[in-house]
Amino acid sequence: MAEAHQAVAFQFTVTPEGVDFRLSREVLKHVYLSVIRSWKKRLIRIKNGIIRGVYPGSPTSWLVVVMATVGSSYYNLDISMGLVYYIQRWLPEGRPSRTPYTRRLFSMAIFSTGVWMMGIFFFRQSLKLLLSYHGWMFEMHGQTSHLTRVWAVCVRLLSSRRPMLYSFQTSLPKLPVPSVPATVHRYLESVEHLLDDEQYYRMEALAKEFEEKTAPRLQKYLVLKSWWATNYVSDWWEEYVYLRGRNPLMVNSNYYVMDLVLVKNTDVQAARLGNVVHAMITYRRKLDREEIKPVMALGLVPMCSWQMERMFNTTRIPGKDTDVLQHLPDSRHVAVYHKGRFFKVWLYEGSRLLKPRDLEMQFQRILDDPSPPQPGEERLAALTAGGRVEWAQARQAFFGSGKNKAALDAIERAAFFVALDEESHHYDPENEASLSLYGKALLHGNCYNRWFDKSFTLISFKNGQLGLNTEHAWADAPIIGHLWEFVLGTDSFHLGYTETGHCLGKPNPVLPPPQRLKWDIPEQCQAVIESSYQVAKALADDVELYCFQFLPFGKGLIKKCRTSPDAFVQIALQLAHFRDRGKFCLTYEASMTRMFREGRTETVRSCTRESTAFVQAMMQGHHLNKDLQHLFRKAAEKHQNMYRLAMTGAGIDRHLFCLYVVSKYLGVESPFLAEVLSEPWRLSTSQIAQFQIRMFDPNKYPKHLGAGGGFGPVADDGYGVSYMIAGEDTIFFHVSSKFSSSETNAQRFGNQIRQALLDIANLFQVPKADG
Repeated sequence: MAEAHQAVAFQFTVTPEGVDFRLSREVLKHVYLSVIRSWKKRLIRIKNGIIRGVYPGSPTSWLVVVMATVGSSYYNLDISMGLVYYIQRWLPEGRPSRTPYTRRLFSMAIFSTGVWMMGIFFFRQSLKLLLSYHGWMFEMHGQTSHLTRVWAVCVRLLSSRRPMLYSFQTSLPKLPVPSVPATVHRYLESVEHLLDDEQYYRMEALAKEFEEKTAPRLQKYLVLKSWWATNYVSDWWEEYVYLRGRNPLMVNSNYYVMDLVLVKNTDVQAARLGNVVHAMITYRRKLDREEIKPVMALGLVPMCSWQMERMFNTTRIPGKDTDVLQHLPDSRHVAVYHKGRFFKVWLYEGSRLLKPRDLEMQFQRILDDPSPPQPGEERLAALTAGGRVEWAQARQAFFGSGKNKAALDAIERAAFFVALDEESHHYDPENEASLSLYGKALLHGNCYNRWFDKSFTLISFKNGQLGLNTEHAWADAPIIGHLWEFVLGTDSFHLGYTETGHCLGKPNPVLPPPQRLKWDIPEQCQAVIESSYQVAKALADDVELYCFQFLPFGKGLIKKCRTSPDAFVQIALQLAHFRDRGKFCLTYEASMTRMFREGRTETVRSCTRESTAFVQAMMQGHHLNKDLQHLFRKAAEKHQNMYRLAMTGAGIDRHLFCLYVVSKYLGVESPFLAEVLSEPWRLSTSQIAQFQIRMFDPNKYPKHLGAGGGFGPVADDGYGVSYMIAGEDTIFFHVSSKFSSSETNAQRFGNQIRQALLDIANLFQVPKADG
C-alpha cells in the first residue's frame, strides 16, 4: 500500500515556532517495506544475471576448476604450462599478496577463472553452432540419421544443467538472411497456380528484373544489418506492421483467448477473479525471477523467451505517426472497469502479495459499489478502440495534466487491465451459437469496456467465465498462451474453492478499499469519445464470428492417416474455401521462428500447387480413393516442408518485407516488391499452441480444455480462421468474416470446413467417433 499513501506520508504545518512535521508511522512502514521489496527484486535480478551469464557453467564448476589447479600443484604438476608463474610475477608484492604462498594462490585463482571463462565461451559457441543445425526437422518420423543422433547427444550434454528462462538467449543462433534467388524462386512457385499465364509471365518478368537490378543493392544493406542486429526482422516487423498502423486495434489487430469451456470451477465472479489474478501475479514473480523453464522443442531445442519480457506492466501508447510500447519494470496494481467506472486495485499489502480471498473481497467491493460514472467516463475506453490518430490527439489535448493524467497513468502503469462485465457468457454444447457469442464478447465487447492498449485485458463475466483480449505488438499468441495455461492450471488444481464457490481462506477486512479513479472530461473530449465509439461500433457490428467444436475426430484419427494434424486441417481449409468461393487464394498461416534469437513469425503459404491439385481432383469426383490418397500425401508433405522452411529461416515473406523496408529507406522504387506487399491474404489462418507446460495430465482430465481463441478477418472480403486441435477427438474452430462482404459468410464457411474434414477422413476409411 506504500504507493497509495506516499502523498500523505509527510504532512506539515507552518507555526510561529517553525515548521511542524507530522509523520505517518503506518505509511512509513509501508514505504520501508516497499523499498526492501524493490531491493530484493533488484538483487534477485543481479544474481540471476550472473547465473544466466555463465550458463552452461556454474559457480560450482568454477570451484572445481580452481580446486583442480590448486590440487595439481601439490603433486608438482603444472597444468597451466607456466602461466601461473607468469601471472605471479606480475602480481604486486604489497598487501594482501605479500607472501609467496598467497601470491601463488591468487595466481592459480586468476588462471582458473580464465580457463573457466574460456570454457564457457567455447561451450556457448559450440551450443550455438549445434542449434544452427536443423536437419532433424526434415527427417521422417522414425528415420533419424546417425548425424542427428550424435547432434542430439551433444545438445543434451551442453544443456544438461537446469536452465533459467533466459539461459539460452545468447546461445541461440541469429535468423539467417536467405539468398534473393532462393526467395524469388519460392515466391514464384507459391503464386504460379494462382495466376493465369499472362499474369504469371508478367510477375516472372518483374521478379527477374528485381533479382538482377534492384535486389543486390538492397540485399547488401540487409546482410549488413543482420551482422549487428540481434534479429534482422523483428524490430522492423514490430514497428511497421504493428506500431505504425493507424487503424483501430480492436478487431484489426487484437485477438482473444477463451477460458476452459467444458468445466466450471465456480459461479462467483469475484472469487474466480481472486484466484486468477493471484495466479497471474505469481506467474509474473516467476517470470521476474526467471524460474519458468524455457519452452523446448522435442524437449531438446530451446525456443527464444525474449517476447515474455513485456507480458506485464506494458501499454501501447498512441502517437500521431507511430505508437510506442511503454514497459515498466514493475507495477503493484491492476486497473479495473465496471459499469462505466474505473478503479485501481492494489495487489500488495506492504511487500506481501494479497491472497486470493483478499483479492476476491476487493473485486466484490467494486461489484457492490453503487456510485454512478462521472460525465464522459462510461465510454472513455472507446478512445482505445477507435482510430489511433484521434486517440493520440485527444490524449495530448485532454490527458496531459491534472486528475485526468493521474487517472490515465493509473491505467497505463497497471500490471494489466481487468473488465468486470455485467453479461454472462459460456459454451453450451447444446447451443452452438453460445460459443460464437462468447467469442464476440471477448473480441470487442461493447467497444468501451476493454482497454485495447494494454498488453492484455482480463475479462470476467457475471457467471465466473473468463477470457483475454490481447494486444499484438508486444508478442505473439503462444506467449500469452503460456501464461494462460499456467493460470488455468493453477486455478483448477492448486488454489481451489470452498463448497460455496469462494476462494479459500479468510479475508482481511481492514484492507483499504479499491481506489476510484477521478476524471474531469470536458464536452470537447466527450465528443471525441463518442466519435471513436461510433467508429468502433460500426467495425464491431460488421464482424461475423462463427465458433464451433468439431467432434467427429481430432488428432487421434489424423495420426492414423499418417500425416501431420496441421497439414490435414490446412488442406481441408483449401478444399472448404474452393467449395465456398469457387477459387483458390493466397493463404497465410503463421509459423514461429523462435528457434532463432528474438524470432517472431514467418508466413507459410499454405495454398500450394500440390494442395490445389488434390482439391481439383476431389471436386472432379471420379478419381479412385488410392489416387486421391496419393495426391493428399503429396500435398501434406509439401505443406510440412514449407512449414519447416519457414521455421528454419528460409521463408519468403519476412525477407521480401525487409527488402521492401530497405528500398523505402533508400528511395528505390520496386514494382515487384510493391505488388508482392500489396497482395491481399483472403484466407488468414493460425493454429493455437497448447500444452506448452504440463500443469496437469490431459489424459486424466480430458474435460479441462480451453477452446483456443480467434481474430478478425485480415481482408474485407476474406476469412480469418483460428483452430486448436484440442485433443484426441476434438477440434475447435473460430471463423471470422465481414457482414459487409457479399462474397463471405463465416457460418457457411464453417460448415464447409466440417464437410471437408469428413470427406478427407473418408478417403482413408478410418472409423470416426459419433458427434
